[in-house]
Amino acid sequence: MTVPPNGEGAAAPAAGIHDRFPGTPLTPSQRGISLAELAVGGAIVIAHNVYHVLPNEVPILFVLGLVSTRLRDGSWTAMGLRWPLSWRRTVLIALAATALRILLGAFVVDPITAHFWPPAVAASGTSEIRGHWMVMLRWLLIIWTFAAFGEEISYRGYLLRRAADAGGRSKAAYWVGAVVVAVLFGFGHYYKGPSGMVDSGMAGLILGAAYVWSEGNLWVCILAHGFMDTFYFGAAFLGWFS
Repeated sequence: MTVPPNGEGAAAPAAGIHDRFPGTPLTPSQRGISLAELAVGGAIVIAHNVYHVLPNEVPILFVLGLVSTRLRDGSWTAMGLRWPLSWRRTVLIALAATALRILLGAFVVDPITAHFWPPAVAASGTSEIRGHWMVMLRWLLIIWTFAAFGEEISYRGYLLRRAADAGGRSKAAYWVGAVVVAVLFGFGHYYKGPSGMVDSGMAGLILGAAYVWSEGNLWVCILAHGFMDTFYFGAAFLGWFS
């Protein structure tokens, strides 16, 4: 349930995941269409990042997601872009997800992957960040538009929801969808190498879990994604990472 921006018509908090993710039960054909959309979305991710036969997947999925959601669900708020019941809770969940991602990356994922593969490859151009304000500001713009907003609409708002639709919108379907899309998110960072894919997949899993746990509040994911990347790029600017 949501509260309009003007505060009128406030409703009681949502009772559970089915209240937060709106929609009538899906027919077999609707579930089949959702599965097909997920398959096409996954193919687009692989085609760009692994085989380099398509342009960047994020703008493509962003447009497909907006069009699909508008046609099939009636409103983009179905993605989770509705006004949150509490912005304070939204920000706190996003900060918790950010902290979990940083800690797991530093103390679990990085030490484990270091036994098998070289360190993750940094994004092109990030080596120029250290001590350069203009470069940092340019990356912050990319972080909060293309990455936080674009990737979260594409992966969590669109693909995760279609994965859950294919599974009948059960609670288990959302959690399975979070795992499936986390794997795709890892492939979305194929350029980073195996260590980077695992690390990004872990980040995607945390973002997906935040989406489900917050009962479809996509603003949690957008903010968390922005916070995560801001931390890492800020650390690069300060020279914390070599």
